[in-house]
Amino acid sequence: MEEFYWLGLKAVPGIGNVTFRRLLERFDAPGAALAASPAELAAVRGVTPAVAGAIREGGWKRFAHEECRRLEGSGARLVTFVSADYPKSLFEIPDPPPFLYVRGELRSSELAVAVVGSRRATSYGLMATGRLAEALAAHGVAVISGMARGVDTAAHKGALQGGGRTVGVLGCGIDRVYPPENRPLFEAVCETGCLVSEFPLGTLPLAENFPRRNRIISGLSRGVLVVEAAENSGSLITAQFALEHGRDVFAVPGNISFAACRGSNRLIKQGAKLVDCVEDILEELRGLPALNGECAPAQAAARTFSLTPREAAVYELLARSSLHIDDIIAQTELTAGEVSSMLLHLELKGAITPLPGKHFAVAG
Repeated sequence: MEEFYWLGLKAVPGIGNVTFRRLLERFDAPGAALAASPAELAAVRGVTPAVAGAIREGGWKRFAHEECRRLEGSGARLVTFVSADYPKSLFEIPDPPPFLYVRGELRSSELAVAVVGSRRATSYGLMATGRLAEALAAHGVAVISGMARGVDTAAHKGALQGGGRTVGVLGCGIDRVYPPENRPLFEAVCETGCLVSEFPLGTLPLAENFPRRNRIISGLSRGVLVVEAAENSGSLITAQFALEHGRDVFAVPGNISFAACRGSNRLIKQGAKLVDCVEDILEELRGLPALNGECAPAQAAARTFSLTPREAAVYELLARSSLHIDDIIAQTELTAGEVSSMLLHLELKGAITPLPGKHFAVAG
């Protein structure tokens, strides 16, 4: 069971997301990394003797076995770096999670805007959030938020009301409903969108989890809309991640006499785009295929790049799903050298993107 090795490698003390990715790039698969010799492991930056020792001792096996058992009964699945539906936008952040626990339909590419804000939002803030999220969904834009009370809940409900997709990113295990009163919302989100978490099953919604959760909210989106955020709030952390990730930052102006609005109002003073209607967001997203009803990203790419017949054949394979280089060689019946050369040319043309472990996918 492949999930066993993904879960096991992540459970080794001292292996974070960056080191995990380096191991995958060196050994192609988690199972190969876990079976590597201490000398082979030592050649990977970030792998200390203590980490190599922990791999050899095998304490990770018990957790991996238990987590696989819990996963089977959770209603969730594991989506890894090399899964066809792993979001490509997460590869744009410095430390993408090597896998996500997912309930519902996760898409590798979709136009999405995150909506975040106060857990104790005013009635005005909740109304503004709901209306904007509903309008975004009606225009085909997925709404990303954190399933918390207040603005998050209003954002998810607004997207559902607009008949669109919404994605909830959790700061706890995907098998835990937090806050508990949102259980009906959790189920509704799974039906038309999805819930995701990078945390192991059973993880409690501890305060230290939410900053990590917030970077994924930003990573999944093309822009972040902030509604009623206090100074030093988690929503401002998400906005900071958005700036670091090259995303747009939007903010709804709030009452200047409310402390809960000082952070979001300050964002506007610092250059975030002021939003008082959905068009303020949509005009920043103009020209993207999902908004204008143009062809799908893979089709658009095929029309943009000038490909040789052999390159086009490889491109069409990758347009269906991401593949390991060995699978590309097997399906094209070309030599390893020919495939390697074509992959390099396709990457230079901007048609495909390399993934960890010698996997490749279409760009975008």
